Order: sequence, then C-alpha cells, then structure tokens
Amino acid sequence: MARETTAKTLRPRRAGLQPVQLLAGLVGLAFLVFGIVGLVRTGFGDFAGHSHGTLLGFAINPFHNVVHVLSGLLGVLMATSSGLARTYGWLLLIGYGAVFVWGLMITGVIASNPLSGLGDPLHINAADNWLHGGLALLGLVMALLPARKVVHAAEPADTPAETTGTTEPVTDETARDEPATGPLRTPKHRRWDLRTR
Repeated sequence: MARETTAKTLRPRRAGLQPVQLLAGLVGLAFLVFGIVGLVRTGFGDFAGHSHGTLLGFAINPFHNVVHVLSGLLGVLMATSSGLARTYGWLLLIGYGAVFVWGLMITGVIASNPLSGLGDPLHINAADNWLHGGLALLGLVMALLPARKVVHAAEPADTPAETTGTTEPVTDETARDEPATGPLRTPKHRRWDLRTR
C-alpha cells in the first residue's frame, strides 16, 4: 500500500540584516564623514603634499581624504549584502594592512624602507599608522564574522494521504514501526524531520 506523507524539512537560512552588513555600513559612513570633513579643511591644492596639518591628531592631505571617501563609498555600497560586506572586510584587511606596514617603514618603526622611493603621498604620521593597523584588524573581524541564521521550515501544502485500495489512518504506532531511514509520517499533530540529509 503506497502512502504519500508530508514532512517538514528544516533549513538554516540567513536571518535579515546581518551584523557584518551593519558594521560595513557604519565603517563606510565613518570613512565618508572623516574624508569629507578632511576635504573641506584641506581643499584640493597641494594634492599629495605635507602642508595641510592634522585632523583630530591624524595627518591629512587631499589624497588621503580622497582615499577615505572612496573607502567609505565602497563600504556603504557593499553593506547591501552579507557576502559583499565580508568581501569589504577582506579589502580592508589587505589594503589597510599594507598601508600599516608601509607606515611602519615611513615612521621609522621598521628600519629599512624598500619603498622609500615612493615617498609619503598619504602624509602618514604615527597616529594614522596605528589607526590603519586597527582598521586592518577590524577588516579581519568583519571577514570572519559568522552569519546570524534562523531555521526555516519548508512546509508543503497539506494534502490528504493518497492510498490505493482501502484507507488506513496513520497512527503514532505505525509511524514508529517504520525504519529510521524512511520519511516521518505526519498524523494529526506535526512531526519534525531533524535528520541531517
């Protein structure tokens, strides 16, 4: 006798706005604000020069401010999905990690600077350098932040059990007699299929 049964299958799915998306959006907004305020202060003259002073203790010039604005725009745009927000974290780790190491060479923490011929177009000081190191670590956290998931049950439309010949009600006893590998039957109360497929 063939019986059609309905079973609920549990599937973990991402639940709404992910923490990494929120973090990417906030970091992007902070970059935008800092870059725009920096551009208002420095303008675009002497683009990669060192005559513009500091903002909150961080050395700035127009080139550095444009990098912040672009980093901010990228963060805000990539905060629209969980995967893009994680990619933004990897980009922060790689980009600001490289600038951090370069800054260590510029500020003399690392004695030899193989990139000394490039000069210091970002006008980096010690405060900038440690901020860049922190941003690289934040990027790593964002890239590895686990997704918040919720279990959704895919429930097909309830249909009566189809049989050939006579109709037999499904009871708890008949459901228990079935081998563990077969599908669970759903009598009057619903049962969950918790096996891993």
